[in-house]
Amino acid sequence: MIIIIAISTFVCISLALLGIYWLVYKPQSAATERLRHLGVKDGSGPDASNVQSVVLPDESPAADFAQRLTKPLNKLVPVSATEAKKLQKQLMHAGFRSAEAPMIYRGIHLASMASFPLLVALVCAIMAYPLQNALIYIILAFVAGFFLPRYMLGRITRSRQRDLRWGLADALDLMVISVEAGLGLNAAMMKVASEMKDVHHAIAVEFELANLEIRVGRERDEALRNLAERTGIDDMRSLVAMLIQTDKFGTSIAKGLRIFSDGLRTKRRQRAEQEAQKAAVKLLLPLALFLFPTLFIAILGPAALNLMDTLGKT
Repeated sequence: MIIIIAISTFVCISLALLGIYWLVYKPQSAATERLRHLGVKDGSGPDASNVQSVVLPDESPAADFAQRLTKPLNKLVPVSATEAKKLQKQLMHAGFRSAEAPMIYRGIHLASMASFPLLVALVCAIMAYPLQNALIYIILAFVAGFFLPRYMLGRITRSRQRDLRWGLADALDLMVISVEAGLGLNAAMMKVASEMKDVHHAIAVEFELANLEIRVGRERDEALRNLAERTGIDDMRSLVAMLIQTDKFGTSIAKGLRIFSDGLRTKRRQRAEQEAQKAAVKLLLPLALFLFPTLFIAILGPAALNLMDTLGKT
């Protein structure tokens, strides 16, 4: 049985390596090579970076490898348009806005589901585990490979949204000062993007992207809605709704920003107080598991030893 497991593991790993080799070193099509040659050839133009990013989205080696890896797998395990749109939205909330981000994520996801069981099967074959235990470990490795990329994506998304939420209050204060000093909304957003790039990089990048969308000719309402859609936080949606309403009805943008900033500061303080209230409950379990037994040993230990000596003499 051990020999069968070892042989099957060797065959699976060999086939996987051959498939990866074929995907990596598969020759490009003539059209792709021609487009790549044109992109390099026209690299001296003023808009060469934009053209190159549009025509050749798979310029990086990781994106090229992920695209080649997921193309045959997408034929075997197709993804519906709803799932693809949902995945694109999740990656956008995590900060991955490139066109090849879904392919890279799906390639990592499929690679983890395939590599974890293979590694566990190899370890089980080397350690000579029984077949029943090896199958249990392989199934657990497959489950871990399925959920680990999703967990990491959710963790990155929550971390980025927390940074955006905490940096939005400072960005609004700077916007209020800029608008009251006489700048327009677009200029104030550009000021926030330039001044807060070192402190709150995520919020600065989002404001810069919104301003670039407005500069290339997109409507301000649409650019602001795209800003709220990219971030995925409620505070940004409320800010965008307030700015659109202010722009539509012609009211003072500075006054609206100041009122919204004050409300956001209050909400931020309430969130901090809520987290402080949760700290006592979160500390209860570590105290009960680690601190209280140590205190009991330190306090009751000498008394228990004296009691044992007394009872031993009698």
